[in-house]
Amino acid sequence: MSFFERTLSLWVALCILVGIALGHLVPGVFRVIGAAEIARVNLPVAVLIWLMIVPMLVKIDFSALAEVRKFWRGIGVTLFVNWAVKPFSMAALAWFFIGHLFRPLLPADQVESYIAGLILLAAAPCTAMVFVWSNLTRGEPHFTLSQVALNDTIMIVAFAPIVGLLLGLSAIVVPWDTLVLSVVLYIVIPVIVAQILRRRLLAVGGEARLARLLAVLQPASLGALLATLVLLFGFQGERILAEPFVIALLAVPILLQVYFNAALAYGLNRASGEQHCVAGPSALIGASNFFELAVAAAIGLFGFDSGAALATVVGVLIEVPVMLSVVFVVNASRDWYERGIARRAVQKPEVEAEGETVA
Repeated sequence: MSFFERTLSLWVALCILVGIALGHLVPGVFRVIGAAEIARVNLPVAVLIWLMIVPMLVKIDFSALAEVRKFWRGIGVTLFVNWAVKPFSMAALAWFFIGHLFRPLLPADQVESYIAGLILLAAAPCTAMVFVWSNLTRGEPHFTLSQVALNDTIMIVAFAPIVGLLLGLSAIVVPWDTLVLSVVLYIVIPVIVAQILRRRLLAVGGEARLARLLAVLQPASLGALLATLVLLFGFQGERILAEPFVIALLAVPILLQVYFNAALAYGLNRASGEQHCVAGPSALIGASNFFELAVAAAIGLFGFDSGAALATVVGVLIEVPVMLSVVFVVNASRDWYERGIARRAVQKPEVEAEGETVA
């Protein structure tokens, strides 16, 4: 891991402060950048996300995607956490903390709206930025791509019913234009561009040429991540300074659900005997959120100035720092994880041998 990667948390903290300061000092600049959007998808942020994920996608050999079926345990764990646990755990945490414990500290007319925003945030798993987190944990890229594609497919049919169930609404207006455009911009187009680039490089200079390009693109990818942070915090700089206490309270259930779901996915993968290179991205996919869709849905349902919109924005603000902390834990616990897998591998033959003896 490079010096830049090892000190990434410090750079992240600096960019957060710079973004908040610039958002407060020159809000007009950020309003202009923020207005450059289609279907509530910000185009400058989309370009930066391209720069973040294309280097990861260039590494993927599509001819090897068929091998992803051997990671069926990791896929099963991730789907279980994303769709059977995360939306409901967030709803429980939101109802407890925002609806009860913190209720006296919050504007009474916004409490239910805050809860709705948190549920919207948890009902859709992250897409594009997962490639960044997976890469930082040395995750299996084919597993990550296939899992993201599978989640995107499920999201099209499951997002509205899950949100409708948890919010008690008979009909949810899903911002389909945002959902479709996000998938196209953040997944489809980058995958196509990356694969064209990969094939041309391999045809011209082989693996050595590809490795040289990746060595150049990797720092650019992390730079794009930091620039995205500056933009995201700059967009909300005024609001952060105006409502810091409310934002801090809303962050509590988000933080708890991220760490709970990441730990659950990581632990279930270890218990099932899955490899660490799959367990890492599985934990990160299980914990992160598709904040673009959540923000768009909250604005569409409750309005731009609603508590729901603010709650989803808090998810945007803490997404990168929190996910980097999960990356750190996953990397730091690699030896512990692999010792457990090794013990399981030793115990399994012993159990099988005992069974043969009894037979």
